[in-house]
Amino acid sequence: MAKQSKRFRESQALVEHGKFYTADEAVALVKQTATAKFDETVEMHVRLGVDPKYADQQVRGAMVLPHGIGKSKKVLAFAEGEKAQEAQAAGADYVGSADLVAKIQGGWFDFDVAVATPDMMRIIGRLGKLLGPRGLMPNPKLGTVTPDIAKAIAEQKAGKIEYRTDKQGNIHCPIGKKSFEEIKLRENYQALLDTLIRVKPAAAKGQYVKSIHLAATMGPGVPIQI
Repeated sequence: MAKQSKRFRESQALVEHGKFYTADEAVALVKQTATAKFDETVEMHVRLGVDPKYADQQVRGAMVLPHGIGKSKKVLAFAEGEKAQEAQAAGADYVGSADLVAKIQGGWFDFDVAVATPDMMRIIGRLGKLLGPRGLMPNPKLGTVTPDIAKAIAEQKAGKIEYRTDKQGNIHCPIGKKSFEEIKLRENYQALLDTLIRVKPAAAKGQYVKSIHLAATMGPGVPIQI
């Protein structure tokens, strides 16, 4: 078992054992427990009452948080011709087609998200085994394969996040930075929670949202009242 640092133990002591906090209290407490020297990310962890091994109970999608996540993403755009010009104008960090495919096949992954126009899938399909495990493969369901490439890039730059249940039915997502005002973290939290409730699978039975915790990158989890 890893030894906990003095800083972590001090932060953990601020979280009352057995208590469930309101969302407002949790946001304030997470900011208080984020004592690292860098601007820690505030993460939301939600345990859902679903069984992801069944396709009709998987929860997956993407959304733009009201206040972003405080991080500028490097966006790669697979596009040609006029669409490539649109991608460049929208602020894509890298734009190309076959040249980028070759670069990625050579082991280059210096980007945070990839978007593509539908016609590009014919050449980037071969990258599935490279991009898929890293969560970087463009996907129509996530809005990263679209004819409106400029909009897709703008959303990514604005702080679009992806959510997806893991094997235990948990969702893990960033909702901002320690430096964010409490109201912004609270509104991002509520937006994500509202979205998860809205996309509840019809096949999910019983209690859907089972637990919610907020935590800073290096801080303890703070449980929230359901």
